[in-house]
Amino acid sequence: MNSAYIGKLMELAGKDHDVIHLLADSGTGYDEMFRRNFPDQMYNFGIGEENMVAAAAGMASVGKKPFVFTAGAFLAYRCMEFIRDDVCFQNLNVKIVGMGSGLAWSSLGPTHHTTEDISVLRAIPNLVILSPATPIQVAACVETAYEHNGPVYIKIGMNRETEYFAEDYKHNFHMNDMVREGRDAVVFVTGSILDEAVKACDMLENDGIFVQLINVTNIKPFHASEVMEAAKYSGKIAVIEEHNIHGGLSSIIAESIAFHGGNAKVIPIGLNDSFAKGYGTQVMVRKANGLDAGCIYRRIKENFFE
Repeated sequence: MNSAYIGKLMELAGKDHDVIHLLADSGTGYDEMFRRNFPDQMYNFGIGEENMVAAAAGMASVGKKPFVFTAGAFLAYRCMEFIRDDVCFQNLNVKIVGMGSGLAWSSLGPTHHTTEDISVLRAIPNLVILSPATPIQVAACVETAYEHNGPVYIKIGMNRETEYFAEDYKHNFHMNDMVREGRDAVVFVTGSILDEAVKACDMLENDGIFVQLINVTNIKPFHASEVMEAAKYSGKIAVIEEHNIHGGLSSIIAESIAFHGGNAKVIPIGLNDSFAKGYGTQVMVRKANGLDAGCIYRRIKENFFE
């Protein structure tokens, strides 16, 4: 996903000199590639994330289009006051890109996990939040963010995510993506854990259970109409997220049903008011926390079909 992000940003920087790449020692070869091609459009703030966000706000106030990029945990938590007061309160045209969504920084533990960023940031007015699941979706969301005049937060993975979308995919601000059709239940998923959700749906299908799978890229603004349709369609909704279920997509979907008078059973599958346990690869940490395909399959089957 990092490659997809920098590739799209370089494309935008090549046609628009106001596009600026700001980073805080993210230390990837992709950043060096950007610097070689656009030395006047990149600034490295070192380990000074708050300063970076404040500087981005200043740049945006004079017409520049800054893209702020570093580890998601350091942006969403450490910089939250700066995102709120300097960027969103002023409704400035700053794009904030958090690298390593969910448990992607698996070997570094909870200090680096980005499992509460939706909870923290979605309450801030004026902020659009996008959660792409694959590299092609990342590039499409960066294009959307560039075209949108205002603050945008994009959370992206970093571990060679499986691609499920065609090369000509276009992000739609007004609806999410139907990954597969099904009649027995509806599953909503967001972010790079889409791969585990697809595998879990395959396992359910082997049991003769066919679920509709909707990939949620648009966290904010959120389209409650899709949830209401799902509530009418089957009354069985599962929500998969590599995030705390409190304040995350599970909360958003439950709120949508309550606010709009819907009637459905909602099963949240994520971190239940806890930090993730375990270290190792992202695959290992997902499994240790019940977020691998097998655990997702069992949660859906036990709650809806047994």
